[in-house]
Amino acid sequence: MLRLRASPPVLTSVFKRQVHIGFRKMGSIADSYPDPIPIAVIGGTGLQSLPGFTPVASLKPTTPWGAPSSPITVLHHTSGDGRPIPVAFLSRHGLHHEIAPHEVPARANIAALRSLGVRTIIAFSAVGSLQEAIKPRDFVIPDQIIDRTKGIRPFTFFEGGMVGHVGFADPFDEGVAKVVRKCGHSLEGDGVRLHDKGTVVCMEGPQFSTRAESNMYRAWGGSVINMSALPEAKLAKEAEIAYQMICMSTDYDCWHVSEGDVTVEMVMGNMKANSENARRFVGAVLDELSKDEHKDLVAAKHLEGQMKFAGSITGAAGRSEEAKKKLGWLFPGYFE
Repeated sequence: MLRLRASPPVLTSVFKRQVHIGFRKMGSIADSYPDPIPIAVIGGTGLQSLPGFTPVASLKPTTPWGAPSSPITVLHHTSGDGRPIPVAFLSRHGLHHEIAPHEVPARANIAALRSLGVRTIIAFSAVGSLQEAIKPRDFVIPDQIIDRTKGIRPFTFFEGGMVGHVGFADPFDEGVAKVVRKCGHSLEGDGVRLHDKGTVVCMEGPQFSTRAESNMYRAWGGSVINMSALPEAKLAKEAEIAYQMICMSTDYDCWHVSEGDVTVEMVMGNMKANSENARRFVGAVLDELSKDEHKDLVAAKHLEGQMKFAGSITGAAGRSEEAKKKLGWLFPGYFE
């Protein structure tokens, strides 16, 4: 389970160790945070050693959909004008990478982040490449998803007496993607290899594809494959959060027989070799997003209020009390 098509476990654990060291150096840190936190990172790739980031709080929010995968770490990043910019970090697979892809409490993760004020999410994922041109250690900024999950993962906030339909034609946020691409290209001279677009095939897992499946996904136009893009992206869309995934290729999927079957050593080696590029990449993205010119983008003003209309398809008389309570927690004032 090392090549999980999700946040790389080794890099996530390195993040945890270094953050915990930082906590010990600082002494006790807060268990609450007073201000909205507009930006979150889901995953674990590279954030631990970014200069200018300081852990200031560890939050354990609860939601109507349960607790998130891990405590949410609040990190401060100093902007160009000296302002502390808060960033929330959530480990998708838990503190010790103990949560399988189909077990990730995605609704709780997204709901908890929204409740903290998050309106933009940068999600990292290790992926297998389905195309020759996407080499191991390359980064891909996907713009489309093919859903190959099996329906066992809860994938909507609108159920149990409240129906809501949200458009998902473009699963990722193009405005945020433009910023991410710009930052990635700025690092190309320093070893980052970037592909501007691509289609993620999200499979159920936790097993990897058969060779027949891998070749089928290639024929469909898949670029990379993982186990974590869904339902995360769907729930972020419902929560009016601008969501963009950054994929890091760790290997060719099993279709590439001339490369040999994937081994633990191959995956670990590519993750370790690419960790510094990943750290610099996410740091550059957060630096850019902290600029005032992106204030409305980060606040997802272009998505604000969409679900109030989408959820109105169920008339007031048909809305269950439980559904109204849950959705009222997520969207205060929307469905009163």
